[in-house]
Amino acid sequence: MTQDEAKRLVAKRAAELVEDGTVVGLGTGSTATLFIRELAARKLKIRCVASSDASHELGLSLGMEMHTLAELPALDVYIDGADEVCVAGGGLNLIKGGGGALLREKIVASAAREFIVVADSTKLVEVLGKFPLPVEIIQMALPLVEPKLAELGFTPRLRQKKDASGPYVTDEGNYILDCWSTGIAEPESTAAEIRSIIGVVEHGLFLGMATLALVAGEDGVKEYRG
Repeated sequence: MTQDEAKRLVAKRAAELVEDGTVVGLGTGSTATLFIRELAARKLKIRCVASSDASHELGLSLGMEMHTLAELPALDVYIDGADEVCVAGGGLNLIKGGGGALLREKIVASAAREFIVVADSTKLVEVLGKFPLPVEIIQMALPLVEPKLAELGFTPRLRQKKDASGPYVTDEGNYILDCWSTGIAEPESTAAEIRSIIGVVEHGLFLGMATLALVAGEDGVKEYRG
């Protein structure tokens, strides 16, 4: 099974969990996009809130009923992908933000009663940190935040646009520093240290937020509970 096949399989499984009348948070990224398309194909009577402008526009283009978080501040479920999923120790810890929407993703996820993460088996890790941790920052604070993150053992790199025309800018007008490391052994304390840096808006450590992980691989879709 290819990675794309696994993503489609888990996206379809996640869409099957959504019922009529549900208020759904839509994630951002490649797997979330597949999920949105699978969900739209079911033609359910649901209301949706997206975690990015791109997902909002995709939902509208597929005929889904899209709202803002101001209109629907309480969601039944949020479904999104992840860059890394760690199930060690019986919990569900994630790194998210590879698609550039980590701030909105965390906000929408926090508004949901359930958070289901969808991923292929290549995203499972024993220790978080092989994938560079995204940290969203105020543009003005770049020269101050970079050395602070380096002091924590990271190698931060300012994310660039895909066309290399300049720094990537989030939907909220911020920069993202992708922070490389040899592993994040203590994610809770690391998260607190990053958040304490003036100029940091949010980081991509989603710790204990997910209630269910659906992970697709050669053996089908496996479930991991948070």
